[in-house]
Parts: sequence; C-alpha cells; structure tokens
Amino acid sequence: MKVCGFTFIRNAEKFDFPIVEAITSVLPICDHFVVAVGNSDDHTRKIIEEIAPDKITIVDTVWNEQLQKGGFIYADETNKAFDAIPSFYDWCFYIQGDEVLHEKYLSGVKKAMEANLKNEAVDGCLFGYQHFYGTYDYVGDCRHWYRNEIRIIRNNKAIRSYKDAQGFRKNGQKLTVVPAEAEIYHYGWVRHPQFMQEKINAVKAFYDDISEDEAQEKATADEFNYHAEYDALAKFEGTHPLVMHKRIQRLNWQLDIDITKINMKLKYRLLYRFEKLFGVRLFEYRNYKLLR
Repeated sequence: MKVCGFTFIRNAEKFDFPIVEAITSVLPICDHFVVAVGNSDDHTRKIIEEIAPDKITIVDTVWNEQLQKGGFIYADETNKAFDAIPSFYDWCFYIQGDEVLHEKYLSGVKKAMEANLKNEAVDGCLFGYQHFYGTYDYVGDCRHWYRNEIRIIRNNKAIRSYKDAQGFRKNGQKLTVVPAEAEIYHYGWVRHPQFMQEKINAVKAFYDDISEDEAQEKATADEFNYHAEYDALAKFEGTHPLVMHKRIQRLNWQLDIDITKINMKLKYRLLYRFEKLFGVRLFEYRNYKLLR
C-alpha cells in the first residue's frame, strides 16, 4: 500500500497557519507528500522546504483570483496538489493548513486504509472533527460546526475537490466512504484577537502621514470579539497532538468564556436541545455516503 499526503498553502507565515504541524502530523503514515505552494508574500516556500526535504514535493502555483467567490479558489488549489500525485499511490491523505491529526490515531487510520485497499466500493475515509475556538481550551458545540468530513481519498483523478474544498465529489456525485475512527483537530478559529503587525502595516498603507501609534489604534479598534461570535461552546477535556505543544505554549491571550451561554435563534436552540437529549442531529447535511 502506498500513501501520499497533499495540501495547499499560501502566506503561512503572514497569517500564522500551523502548516508545519499539519503536515508533520500525517507524515508518519505517508510515503510522500505534495504541497501546492501559492504565490506568497512571505517565506512560506522555505518553511515547506525545511519540513522534510526528502519526502515532500512542492508544486508552485499562482492563485486564480477570479475564483474567490464562494471559496472555489481553495478547491482549485487542492486539485492542483492532488493532480500532482503520481498514479502508483493508492490512497491520498488530504490535510488543510489549519488541521492536525493526533498521533493516537495514526495506527488506526493506517489500518482503515489497509482494510479497504481492495474494496473498490470505498472511495475514501471519513473523519470526525474537533473545532477549537478562541483558545485551545474550547471547542464548537453546535450544528454550526460540521461533525465529519472526508480526508482520505482513493487516487482516482475523477475525484475532485468540492466547492470551497471542504469535501470531495467523484463525477459530480458524493463519495462512498468508511469511518476512519479518528478525529481531525481544526485550529482555524484559534487566533489572537488583535490584529498583528501585518494588519497594522496594511492600515498604514491606506492612510497618508499616519503614525505607528495611530495605525495601532485603528487596527485594534476592530478587535475580534470571541465572546459575541459563537453559538455554543464546550470545554475541551482531551489532549492536543504532540506537534502542537510548542505552538500552544506560545499562547499569549486569555478568554473568559461562559460555556453556559448559548447564542442561537429559537429554531436552532430547539435542535440543539434535541441533539443533546437524544444524540441525534436532525436535518444534518452530509457531504458523503457512508458504506454500511
């Protein structure tokens, strides 16, 4: 069995994506890895080059800005990386730049791929999700956060990244998948609430004769309010992947979030309560077909 990982990335340093952690987390079960590195304003390419030079192939890309609407540009970049994977690989492990696989799942995920290698009815493997929010201590706890998504696909180029690269389709149809019995940890909503220096510089570019202090004031005036933006959160009680430990130690902000607070319209509040009582998410959108 041959496995190739793949992803896309642009301006990883500028926006502090945990791309190194993402790739490193799945490398142990990948024979090779392909990264589509977009035209960046920072040292993204160098960062990728230094992860594992003997195991990673870089595909240099230019993002098609005309595809920004609806996030289709992300699917386009995903497909560029996928198309660069040679045909002799059996499975392709997709990981986005803000996603990480916990090391406790590595052996189980490998077994899932081995068990379904010869079963052509299986297009891929489905993963559960933990969506971290605000800090590494809280996770999304409502239907706003998708619970499952495909992250391993068969190396069949009829499979295409779908819409904004959340999932995949084959000839326009949903993929038939089996559970990987593993979770992806999504860290895309764990960011410092204040704008960083890059934002300050961007603000300065739009004003003449503005001082550093004035730029700082303007940039932080629109500070993201984590307390007002969530529907429902829960305290994370597990452990984070080892590859994330250094990044977590760098956390330099605190949030005092009341997890009993629920910000939902009545309809969604009722659906939320039903799910908590019976363990069933009514009317859940599924971007896949689960093989029974």
